Amino acid sequence: MKITALNGFKDILPDEIKQWRIVENIATDILERFNFSEIRLPILEKTDLFARSIGESTDIVEKEMYTFVEKQVTMRPEATASLVRAYIQHGLYVQKPVQKLFTIGPMFRHERPQKGRLRQFTQLSAEVLGSASAKIDAELIGMASYFFKTLNLDVSLELNSLGCPDCRPAFRQKLLAFIEDKYDHLCDDCKRRSTTNPLRVLDCKVESCRKEVADAPSIQESLCDVCADHFTTVQKSLDQLQIPYSLNKFMVRGLDYYVRTTFEFLTSDLGAQAAVCAGGRYDGLIEQLGGPKLPGIGFAMGLERLVLLLQQQQEEQEKTCETDLFVAGFGEGPSSFTFELVHALRLSSLRVAQDVEGKGLKSQMKQADKIGARFVLIIGDDELDSGVGVLRNMQTKEETKVSLTVEAVLEQVNNSTC
Repeated sequence: MKITALNGFKDILPDEIKQWRIVENIATDILERFNFSEIRLPILEKTDLFARSIGESTDIVEKEMYTFVEKQVTMRPEATASLVRAYIQHGLYVQKPVQKLFTIGPMFRHERPQKGRLRQFTQLSAEVLGSASAKIDAELIGMASYFFKTLNLDVSLELNSLGCPDCRPAFRQKLLAFIEDKYDHLCDDCKRRSTTNPLRVLDCKVESCRKEVADAPSIQESLCDVCADHFTTVQKSLDQLQIPYSLNKFMVRGLDYYVRTTFEFLTSDLGAQAAVCAGGRYDGLIEQLGGPKLPGIGFAMGLERLVLLLQQQQEEQEKTCETDLFVAGFGEGPSSFTFELVHALRLSSLRVAQDVEGKGLKSQMKQADKIGARFVLIIGDDELDSGVGVLRNMQTKEETKVSLTVEAVLEQVNNSTC
């Protein structure tokens, strides 16, 4: 019996490496232009690092971490906690008042594998430590937006504020009162979260729960003056950079350390709407892990999803632009004629395919569709006798008559090829 890779762990094969290098090289170039420096972190950390930073009641800590219990060490499920630990341990805050750092590497979470979500996945994390400015929030979001634009990926930005320790307790009480009225209709996870981390109830993916919390109070209406001013400045700065966004009161993120600005870049090109980048501000995390009282903000993006999007983009381009014309000749006379015609059209720079196995028209049409031909020129005995073939546009399904000369076919096809 052959041995295969573990479920949720994937080999990256040679024909996939090109897309990976594109993503990594573009990301590194943009990050360095925005004055970020690379840091490389260990895969194993003390379990307490993630329990204290991410939150003991989060799904990651409760269900998803790969932990060696006897040694009390864990394979990192995300990079921010490790990066902040290194920032504190090596006194990087002494070297520069504001540090911009990024890291790329494997993370590990024991969750159900699905498209673009693996148990070992590669994550790019970018963090700004030491600045509380709302303009830094907008600058970081703007950098991520520019990265997606450079990759030509279609994404949308959603934005929220989670307040701070001063204003969040009052909102928590409002939310708990709301949840109490809905409690019997919530899933078991939401019932548990309502006592440990009620904000996470707003982020439940169960459709019935989403309907129950549709009219939940918004934290944006409970922000203190300082948080409200900060959030307003973030929005004005994004407007100044001409970066479109929408507000989402349900975006609370899955980690306990977030405060104030939170954001996600979403795509609908992976089936259900999925986040390809997520982040936010974590102003109390550095102090919580034993460092000085300094603010921070960052984001993370999974490279598997980005590579999937690039592969889909490439496949679509190849399907629509790989072949200009498929010449379908059926019958002995037409087959002989098309053999010469195809050669002449190729010498005139068209990308032309044909069947040389003597298959029927139906089989040839399927073959043309499979290779993504934009047009099919159909030539049977009647067309050969009249000197006029049928040109079928494979996108619109429209059919037109065309003279069976090289010049006439070229003119028709060249006006519409990609």
